Amino acid sequence: MPIATPEVYAEMLDRAKANEFAYPAINVTSSETLNAALRGFAEAESDGIIQVSTGGAEFASGTKVKDMVTGAVALAEFAHVVAAKYPVNIALHTDHCPKDKLDGYVRPLIAISQERVDKGGNPLFQSHMWDGSAVALDENLQIASELLDLSAKAKLVLEIEVGVVGGEEDGVDNEINDKLYTTPEDYLKTVEALGAGEKGRYLLAATFGNVHGVYKPGNVKLRPEILKQGQDVVAEKLGLAAGSKPFDLVFHGGSGSLLEEIHEAVSYGVIKMNIDTDTQYAFTRPIAAHMFANYDGVLKIDGEVGNKKAYDPRSYLKAAETAMGARIAQACEHLKSSGRMIAG
Repeated sequence: MPIATPEVYAEMLDRAKANEFAYPAINVTSSETLNAALRGFAEAESDGIIQVSTGGAEFASGTKVKDMVTGAVALAEFAHVVAAKYPVNIALHTDHCPKDKLDGYVRPLIAISQERVDKGGNPLFQSHMWDGSAVALDENLQIASELLDLSAKAKLVLEIEVGVVGGEEDGVDNEINDKLYTTPEDYLKTVEALGAGEKGRYLLAATFGNVHGVYKPGNVKLRPEILKQGQDVVAEKLGLAAGSKPFDLVFHGGSGSLLEEIHEAVSYGVIKMNIDTDTQYAFTRPIAAHMFANYDGVLKIDGEVGNKKAYDPRSYLKAAETAMGARIAQACEHLKSSGRMIAG
C-alpha cells in the first residue's frame, strides 16, 4: 500500500478508537530501522505509524550535514517508495519538537506538505508533534492553535503534549514530579483552545506518570485513570454521552509499563503508543551478538585479513532488521492492532 492519504489516516485513527486498539508509533533513524518497522507491521498484519524525532532526523541527514529537515524529508521519501511494496497502511509522523526547534523542523515540513497539497497531491507526512511541555500551558496552547490552523490547511494532524513526560529523550530531560500528571483543568483548557475537531484534528499526549527511558516492568508509576478523568470532564463540558472519548490520546514513555496498564490506557482512548527504547535494544542486540561471535572476523587481529562476510554490514544489519521487526510485531499484539489492517 502507499503511504496513507489524509483520508486513510483518519480512517486508521477512527478504527482504533472505535475498536479499542492502538497503533505502535515506531521511531526510526535510518533506512534500516525504517525497513524493520515496515517488516514488523507487515508480519503483524497491522497498519502503523513510523515517526522521526528531531535528533533522528538530524542523524539521518548524515553526520556531516546534520540538518533535521533534510533527514526527515529523505526518510519520508524513502518510505513513500518502499512502503508501496507492503500490504499495510503506514502514516508518517514527526516526534517531539520543542519550541526552539519549531522553525527549523516542524514549520518547514508543514510548508513542504502545503506545497504538495497546493499542487493536488498528498502531504509528505501525515502528522507532526509540537511538544510544548517545557513552556507554560497558555503559551503551549497558543502555539498549538497556530500550528493546528497550518496543519488543517495542509491536510495534516497535529499532536500536542499537555503535561510532562519524565526522563530523557533526544537531550530533553524532565524531572519526575507531579507535573507528570495532566489535570482536569488542563484537559478543559485544551478543548477550549483547540476545539473538539472542528478546527482541525489533533492528538493529545496527556501524561499520567509516563517516563522516557529504560525501566523494569512495575517501576513506572502510571495512573491510567487520569486519562478517563480527562475524557469524562471534557465529555460533560461538550454535552456528550457518558463514556464518550472526545480526545484521541497518545501514550508516551511506555517502556517498563505493565500490559494491564497499557490495555487500561487503550480502553480510555489511547490510539497511538510511542515505542523507541525497546526497538533500539531489539535492533542492537543481534549486532552485539554478531560482533562477539565473529570478533576474529570483524577485526583484523595480529595482521590477519579478517572475514569479509563477517564485517560486511549486511551480515549483521539483516539480523538487526529481523529482530526489530519481531519486537514491533509483539507491540502490535500488545496494543491489539494485529490482524486489523484496513487492507485485510
